[in-house]
Amino acid sequence: MSSASIKIQVQTEDFDHAIEYQNLTENQQSAGAVVTFTGLVRDMNLDNQVTGLYLEHYPVMTEKSLMDIAQQANQRWQLGKITIIHRVGSLALGDQIVFVGVTSKHRKSAFESCEFLIDFLKTSAPFWKKETSKDKDYWIEARSEDSTAAKKWG
Repeated sequence: MSSASIKIQVQTEDFDHAIEYQNLTENQQSAGAVVTFTGLVRDMNLDNQVTGLYLEHYPVMTEKSLMDIAQQANQRWQLGKITIIHRVGSLALGDQIVFVGVTSKHRKSAFESCEFLIDFLKTSAPFWKKETSKDKDYWIEARSEDSTAAKKWG
């Protein structure tokens, strides 16, 4: 595996984790590891009861940012494939928000690169998130823990 094959999608539609896993492993005979992460809309954030989530983005800027993050991961680790799918629009509790998947020859590279991608998606990708609660809607920003996690990569 030399230069990774990179797939970036920003969409309103849901994605099928099994299909994305299959796409990652297809024609990857030199891959010894696959790591995936799927983020979901949860019912609680910052001590607020959440009833839904709305994500906005600027398409050209968002896709370029996601590609830049994927290329950084590809430069740090020897990866076979990278997939990043991020949903936008209105999402309900339990809905899938994001899928990140990587293949690599070795598990350590696969785990580290997947964690790197998520850390930078949370802090660098231009998505604007509005949470809905029973009482109000409010825009949220990256948490300090997310910024701290991204800093560990130097």
